[in-house]
Amino acid sequence: MLFDTHAHLNDEAFREDRDTLICGLKEKGVGFVMNAGCDLQSSKECIALAEKYPFLYASVGSHPDAAGEVCQELMETYLQMSKHPKVKAIGEIGLDYYYEGFDRQVQLDAFRMQMELARMAGLPVIVHERDAHGDGMEMVQAFPDVTGVFHCYSGAAEMAQQLVKRGWYIGFTGVLTFKNARKAVETAATIPLERIVLETDCPYMSPEPYRGKRNDPGRLIYMAQKLAEIRDLPVEEIIEITTENAKRLYRI
Repeated sequence: MLFDTHAHLNDEAFREDRDTLICGLKEKGVGFVMNAGCDLQSSKECIALAEKYPFLYASVGSHPDAAGEVCQELMETYLQMSKHPKVKAIGEIGLDYYYEGFDRQVQLDAFRMQMELARMAGLPVIVHERDAHGDGMEMVQAFPDVTGVFHCYSGAAEMAQQLVKRGWYIGFTGVLTFKNARKAVETAATIPLERIVLETDCPYMSPEPYRGKRNDPGRLIYMAQKLAEIRDLPVEEIIEITTENAKRLYRI
């Protein structure tokens, strides 16, 4: 069974058919889903969904877009939430320098506080990093005892190799199937297969031939098929390996 290592099933995009979709995932070959928090409210929603469905898990944390909410009081709240048996990671946290008008220092401070939170909680982290490769690696180096996954990986293969050497996993979304996905394909071809996990990041990042449409965990098979093509392996073997990788990542 496939493991979707990063989803947002609590998103408003699933309001009309959320329960029906989730209940049908096993028929589509998806046996496990990590639902990732982006702020305090969504983290609570992720836990609520994980309590409702035994094959769903949750992470708690504040996305770079919500960095302004991060404070010591929130960290104490997240620490208590992290003790829930279905919470398996801190995230998604990190840096996003893609858009203008943000405060880098606010993002860096929030990232640092949540890396420290992960250290205290003894949990892996889910890192969102876009156009911030240098600062992202500096943070990784500052917390050598904290590892996890760089989700929706967008960096170069060389950086991914450095992360893997430090014990990190690399997450690939539907971008892997895009015709212009040169860097993602190169990275997926060169890093150890034992450090690759698959994700949808739904409702975003829908793979070909559904690019631009609402994504869901049922489409994870397209990423598995593409990775099988890249690595010249049977898709069944890719599913088995990436699912075991995900279980190891999230300690399930």
